[in-house]
Amino acid sequence: MAETANKIVQLARSQDRLTTLDYARQIFDDFIEFHGDRNFRDDGAILGGIASLAGRPVTIVGIQKGKSLQDNLDRNFGQPHPEGYRKALRLMKQAEKFGRPIITFINTAGAFPGSGAEERGQGEAIARNLLEMSDLKVPIIAIINGEGGSGGALALAVADRVWMLENAMYSILSPEGFATILWKDSSRAPEAAELLKITSKDLLANGVIDRIISEENTVEHLKTALIAELEVLSKLSVDDLINARYARFRKY
Repeated sequence: MAETANKIVQLARSQDRLTTLDYARQIFDDFIEFHGDRNFRDDGAILGGIASLAGRPVTIVGIQKGKSLQDNLDRNFGQPHPEGYRKALRLMKQAEKFGRPIITFINTAGAFPGSGAEERGQGEAIARNLLEMSDLKVPIIAIINGEGGSGGALALAVADRVWMLENAMYSILSPEGFATILWKDSSRAPEAAELLKITSKDLLANGVIDRIISEENTVEHLKTALIAELEVLSKLSVDDLINARYARFRKY
Protein backbone atom coordinates (compact mmCIF):
# COMPACT_ATOMS: atom_id res chain seq x y z
CA MET A 1 0.00 0.00 0.00
CA ALA A 2 1.37 3.42 -0.98
CA GLU A 3 2.18 5.78 1.86
CA THR A 4 0.28 9.05 2.14
CA ALA A 5 2.19 12.25 1.47
CA ASN A 6 1.96 13.20 5.14
CA LYS A 7 3.42 9.83 6.18
CA ILE A 8 6.29 10.32 3.75
CA VAL A 9 6.96 13.74 5.28
CA GLN A 10 7.36 12.05 8.67
CA LEU A 11 9.62 9.35 7.21
CA ALA A 12 11.73 11.95 5.40
CA ARG A 13 12.27 13.82 8.66
CA SER A 14 13.11 10.76 10.72
CA GLN A 15 16.31 11.04 12.72
CA ASP A 16 17.03 7.40 11.89
CA ARG A 17 17.72 8.10 8.22
CA LEU A 18 21.23 7.61 6.90
CA THR A 19 23.20 10.84 6.73
CA THR A 20 25.67 12.17 4.20
CA LEU A 21 28.50 10.92 6.41
CA ASP A 22 26.92 7.44 6.52
CA TYR A 23 26.75 7.32 2.74
CA ALA A 24 30.28 8.69 2.39
CA ARG A 25 31.60 5.85 4.54
CA GLN A 26 29.37 3.02 3.29
CA ILE A 27 29.28 3.66 -0.47
CA PHE A 28 32.67 5.20 -1.15
CA ASP A 29 36.27 4.31 -0.33
CA ASP A 30 38.93 6.45 1.35
CA PHE A 31 36.70 9.40 2.20
CA ILE A 32 38.64 12.46 3.36
CA GLU A 33 36.65 15.39 4.77
CA PHE A 34 37.57 19.00 3.96
CA HIS A 35 36.59 22.01 6.07
CA GLY A 36 35.94 25.72 5.76
CA ASP A 37 34.92 28.26 3.15
CA ARG A 38 38.30 30.10 3.28
CA ASN A 39 36.39 33.25 4.19
CA PHE A 40 34.50 33.07 7.49
CA ARG A 41 34.37 29.65 9.18
CA ASP A 42 33.50 25.99 8.80
CA ASP A 43 29.80 25.11 8.75
CA GLY A 44 28.97 21.72 10.25
CA ALA A 45 25.67 21.57 8.36
CA ILE A 46 27.59 21.03 5.12
CA LEU A 47 29.92 18.05 4.87
CA GLY A 48 32.25 17.58 1.95
CA GLY A 49 35.41 15.94 0.78
CA ILE A 50 36.95 13.54 -1.70
CA ALA A 51 36.65 9.78 -2.04
CA SER A 52 36.71 7.05 -4.66
CA LEU A 53 33.91 5.01 -6.19
CA ALA A 54 34.88 1.84 -8.02
CA GLY A 55 38.34 3.34 -8.46
CA ARG A 56 37.03 6.68 -9.76
CA PRO A 57 37.92 9.81 -7.73
CA VAL A 58 34.82 11.81 -6.80
CA THR A 59 33.87 14.82 -4.72
CA ILE A 60 31.09 14.41 -2.17
CA VAL A 61 29.13 17.37 -0.82
CA GLY A 62 26.08 16.98 1.37
CA ILE A 63 23.90 18.47 4.05
CA GLN A 64 24.52 16.77 7.37
CA LYS A 65 21.92 16.37 10.11
CA GLY A 66 22.82 15.06 13.54
CA LYS A 67 21.83 11.82 15.25
CA SER A 68 21.61 13.21 18.77
CA LEU A 69 20.64 16.53 20.33
CA GLN A 70 24.24 17.70 20.67
CA ASP A 71 25.11 16.51 17.18
CA ASN A 72 22.11 18.37 15.79
CA LEU A 73 23.13 21.51 17.66
CA ASP A 74 26.63 21.20 16.19
CA ARG A 75 25.13 20.67 12.72
CA ASN A 76 22.49 23.39 13.18
CA PHE A 77 19.84 20.71 12.51
CA GLY A 78 21.00 20.47 8.91
CA GLN A 79 20.25 24.13 8.10
CA PRO A 80 23.32 25.61 6.37
CA HIS A 81 24.63 29.13 6.82
CA PRO A 82 26.03 31.01 3.80
CA GLU A 83 29.54 29.85 4.66
CA GLY A 84 28.27 26.27 4.28
CA TYR A 85 27.12 26.93 0.73
CA ARG A 86 30.40 28.72 0.03
CA LYS A 87 32.32 25.71 1.33
CA ALA A 88 30.22 23.50 -0.95
CA LEU A 89 31.00 25.71 -3.93
CA ARG A 90 34.71 25.77 -3.09
CA LEU A 91 34.78 21.98 -3.15
CA MET A 92 32.75 21.80 -6.35
CA LYS A 93 35.07 24.22 -8.13
CA GLN A 94 38.01 22.17 -6.88
CA ALA A 95 36.33 19.07 -8.33
CA GLU A 96 36.00 20.84 -11.67
CA LYS A 97 39.69 21.80 -11.61
CA PHE A 98 40.77 18.18 -11.12
CA GLY A 99 38.08 16.58 -13.28
CA ARG A 100 36.24 14.78 -10.48
CA PRO A 101 32.49 14.05 -10.75
CA ILE A 102 30.38 15.59 -7.98
CA ILE A 103 27.81 13.74 -5.91
CA THR A 104 25.58 15.72 -3.55
CA PHE A 105 23.32 14.52 -0.76
CA ILE A 106 20.42 16.71 0.32
CA ASN A 107 18.49 16.53 3.58
CA THR A 108 17.44 19.91 4.96
CA ALA A 109 14.35 21.79 6.00
CA GLY A 110 15.99 24.78 4.33
CA ALA A 111 18.82 27.25 4.65
CA PHE A 112 19.18 28.83 8.09
CA PRO A 113 16.91 31.92 8.24
CA GLY A 114 18.67 33.75 11.09
CA SER A 115 19.65 37.42 10.94
CA GLY A 116 23.38 36.61 10.99
CA ALA A 117 23.01 34.34 7.97
CA GLU A 118 21.12 37.06 6.13
CA GLU A 119 23.75 39.64 7.05
CA ARG A 120 26.48 37.40 5.63
CA GLY A 121 24.63 36.99 2.33
CA GLN A 122 22.51 33.85 2.52
CA GLY A 123 20.54 34.68 -0.63
CA GLU A 124 23.66 35.56 -2.59
CA ALA A 125 25.41 32.36 -1.52
CA ILE A 126 22.50 30.21 -2.69
CA ALA A 127 22.15 32.14 -5.95
CA ARG A 128 25.88 31.84 -6.59
CA ASN A 129 25.68 28.06 -6.22
CA LEU A 130 22.80 27.87 -8.70
CA LEU A 131 24.76 29.94 -11.21
CA GLU A 132 28.05 28.12 -10.81
CA MET A 133 26.62 24.60 -10.71
CA SER A 134 24.77 25.19 -13.96
CA ASP A 135 28.10 25.65 -15.73
CA LEU A 136 30.43 23.17 -14.00
CA LYS A 137 32.35 21.08 -16.50
CA VAL A 138 32.09 17.77 -14.63
CA PRO A 139 29.16 15.38 -14.09
CA ILE A 140 26.90 16.14 -11.13
CA ILE A 141 24.45 13.73 -9.49
CA ALA A 142 22.20 15.07 -6.72
CA ILE A 143 20.44 12.72 -4.31
CA ILE A 144 17.60 13.89 -2.08
CA ASN A 145 17.93 11.43 0.77
CA GLY A 146 15.52 13.01 3.26
CA GLU A 147 13.89 16.41 3.40
CA GLY A 148 14.54 18.64 0.40
CA GLY A 149 13.38 22.07 1.48
CA SER A 150 13.28 25.20 -0.69
CA GLY A 151 16.33 27.05 -2.00
CA GLY A 152 18.42 25.51 0.75
CA ALA A 153 18.05 22.18 -1.04
CA LEU A 154 18.15 23.53 -4.58
CA ALA A 155 21.55 25.10 -3.87
CA LEU A 156 23.04 21.59 -4.13
CA ALA A 157 20.62 20.17 -6.69
CA VAL A 158 21.47 21.83 -10.01
CA ALA A 159 22.68 18.55 -11.43
CA ASP A 160 22.73 16.36 -14.52
CA ARG A 161 20.70 13.76 -12.63
CA VAL A 162 18.44 14.37 -9.65
CA TRP A 163 17.43 11.27 -7.71
CA MET A 164 15.26 10.76 -4.64
CA LEU A 165 14.97 8.03 -2.09
CA GLU A 166 11.44 6.65 -2.19
CA ASN A 167 10.48 8.09 1.21
CA ALA A 168 12.11 11.48 0.70
CA MET A 169 10.36 14.79 -0.03
CA TYR A 170 11.26 17.80 -2.18
CA SER A 171 9.32 21.04 -2.01
CA ILE A 172 9.43 24.82 -2.34
CA LEU A 173 8.43 25.05 1.35
CA SER A 174 7.27 22.86 4.19
CA PRO A 175 3.67 21.64 4.42
CA GLU A 176 3.37 23.63 7.66
CA GLY A 177 4.53 26.79 5.91
CA PHE A 178 2.18 26.18 3.00
CA ALA A 179 -0.78 25.65 5.34
CA THR A 180 0.07 28.76 7.31
CA ILE A 181 0.26 30.92 4.19
CA LEU A 182 -2.79 29.49 2.45
CA TRP A 183 -5.15 28.85 5.35
CA LYS A 184 -3.51 30.61 8.31
CA ASP A 185 -3.59 27.22 10.03
CA SER A 186 -0.45 25.09 10.33
CA SER A 187 -2.50 22.17 11.68
CA ARG A 188 -3.66 21.56 8.10
CA ALA A 189 -0.14 20.50 7.11
CA PRO A 190 -1.22 16.91 6.26
CA GLU A 191 -3.71 18.33 3.75
CA ALA A 192 -1.05 20.67 2.39
CA ALA A 193 1.37 17.78 1.93
CA GLU A 194 -1.07 16.10 -0.44
CA LEU A 195 -1.60 19.28 -2.46
CA LEU A 196 2.09 20.11 -2.79
CA LYS A 197 2.94 16.91 -4.72
CA ILE A 198 6.22 16.52 -2.84
CA THR A 199 6.70 12.76 -2.93
CA SER A 200 9.19 10.96 -5.13
CA LYS A 201 6.42 9.36 -7.19
CA ASP A 202 4.73 12.72 -7.85
CA LEU A 203 8.00 14.40 -8.76
CA LEU A 204 9.09 11.57 -11.05
CA ALA A 205 5.75 11.72 -12.84
CA ASN A 206 6.14 15.48 -13.28
CA GLY A 207 9.71 15.20 -14.59
CA VAL A 208 11.31 17.07 -11.70
CA ILE A 209 13.49 14.10 -10.71
CA ASP A 210 15.00 11.36 -12.83
CA ARG A 211 14.99 8.30 -10.63
CA ILE A 212 13.62 6.83 -7.39
CA ILE A 213 16.03 4.83 -5.23
CA SER A 214 14.49 1.96 -3.26
CA GLU A 215 14.89 2.14 0.51
CA GLU A 216 15.34 -1.60 0.71
CA ASN A 217 19.09 -2.25 0.63
CA THR A 218 19.52 1.45 -0.09
CA VAL A 219 23.29 1.55 0.07
CA GLU A 220 23.70 -1.31 -2.41
CA HIS A 221 21.10 0.08 -4.81
CA LEU A 222 22.57 3.57 -4.67
CA LYS A 223 26.15 2.42 -5.15
CA THR A 224 25.24 0.32 -8.18
CA ALA A 225 23.23 3.16 -9.71
CA LEU A 226 25.98 5.73 -9.14
CA ILE A 227 28.66 3.57 -10.75
CA ALA A 228 26.49 2.94 -13.81
CA GLU A 229 25.35 6.55 -14.20
CA LEU A 230 28.84 8.01 -13.88
CA GLU A 231 29.95 5.69 -16.68
CA VAL A 232 27.25 7.20 -18.90
CA LEU A 233 27.90 10.82 -17.94
CA SER A 234 31.67 10.52 -18.21
CA LYS A 235 31.36 9.67 -21.90
CA LEU A 236 29.66 12.97 -22.73
CA SER A 237 31.67 15.90 -24.01
CA VAL A 238 31.78 18.99 -21.80
CA ASP A 239 29.54 20.91 -24.22
CA ASP A 240 26.98 18.10 -24.35
CA LEU A 241 27.02 17.78 -20.57
CA ILE A 242 26.43 21.47 -19.92
CA ASN A 243 23.86 21.86 -22.70
CA ALA A 244 21.85 18.88 -21.42
CA ARG A 245 21.96 20.25 -17.86
CA TYR A 246 20.78 23.63 -19.12
CA ALA A 247 17.94 22.05 -21.12
CA ARG A 248 16.91 19.93 -18.13
CA PHE A 249 16.20 22.95 -15.96
CA ARG A 250 14.88 25.19 -18.75
CA LYS A 251 12.04 22.75 -19.42
CA TYR A 252 10.34 23.79 -16.17
